Amino acid sequence: MNVKIDIHEDYEQTSVTIHAKQWSAEIDQLVQMINGSQPKRLIGMDGEQSVLMLPADIEYVCSENGRVFAFDGERKVELKMKLYEVEDLLMSHQFGRFSKSVIGNINHIKRFELSFNGNLCVYFTSGQKEYVSRRYVRSLKEKLIGGGN
Repeated sequence: MNVKIDIHEDYEQTSVTIHAKQWSAEIDQLVQMINGSQPKRLIGMDGEQSVLMLPADIEYVCSENGRVFAFDGERKVELKMKLYEVEDLLMSHQFGRFSKSVIGNINHIKRFELSFNGNLCVYFTSGQKEYVSRRYVRSLKEKLIGGGN
């Protein structure tokens, strides 16, 4: 990506122009970031208490028995959203799809191991682990190598 910034006193307001061959997820993330539409916090339930969670603190989010839970290393918080809604909100925060039921924060990955069936076993900084299905291994590796873009 090529970034050019032109600052001059003649400009009355800030304007952003993106030149690209085609629309991409990266452009979508840029537009969301520029428009300030990134979520600052997610609200979940920990027992009877409502809990605010910063996206950067969440290690992974999974769907179990029709319910969606976010894990931050210490606790399991139920989110009152569908997994695809959480994924849409968190993609700009360095999250990636691990399987049909799990999305994970790539900034919390400590290490991973390749298993004999082609899946990856991902270990998070808290010691928790999740599996990346073969379908999502390539895109996760690209995010890890590309620094999360």
